[in-house]
Amino acid sequence: MEKERLAAFSDGVLAIIITIMVLELKVPHGGEPGDLVKLIPVFLSYVLSFVYVGIYWNNHHHMLTTVHRVNGAILWANMHLLFWLSLIPFATAWLGENHFSKWPTALYGVALLASAIAYYILQQTIVRAQGHNSLLRRAVGSDIKGKASPVLYASAIGLAFVAPLVSNLIYVFVALVWLVPDKRIERIVAEVEK
Repeated sequence: MEKERLAAFSDGVLAIIITIMVLELKVPHGGEPGDLVKLIPVFLSYVLSFVYVGIYWNNHHHMLTTVHRVNGAILWANMHLLFWLSLIPFATAWLGENHFSKWPTALYGVALLASAIAYYILQQTIVRAQGHNSLLRRAVGSDIKGKASPVLYASAIGLAFVAPLVSNLIYVFVALVWLVPDKRIERIVAEVEK
């Protein structure tokens, strides 16, 4: 089966996720600039989640460039990833509306952790389907960022109950680490195309 339908479906779901998140940004009651101040936590949680969804979209796109054909296992692993990503708008809204308090911070971390695990499962499913010498396997290598991120999310979930601010700073830190463009897949694909 060709990968184009998988990519198109995933792009559509990610676009809907972003749309749902932006719809949670409610217009303030009042016409003064001070009325916007009350929305800062909601806006900050939206920005962080928008960045995370963008990171997943970007990395998903790059990962799919290494795939020639998909099978049922890849389709289900992809659906698993999309399921966890689809919970990010709920976690984002709860986080922002409750000013980054402990339980919303912990739930946000659970959504991020589950998404990271689901991405890893999809990655490994593709490697298994494409073979040990697959482009993705060669590109990913030891995947230090991919292994460190779940550890940081799990730590932040635990810290949420004693230091929610620290937890949220960890979420920002992980996002910043992933914002740095990762050229591994592009480099491998370029080598093969030569």
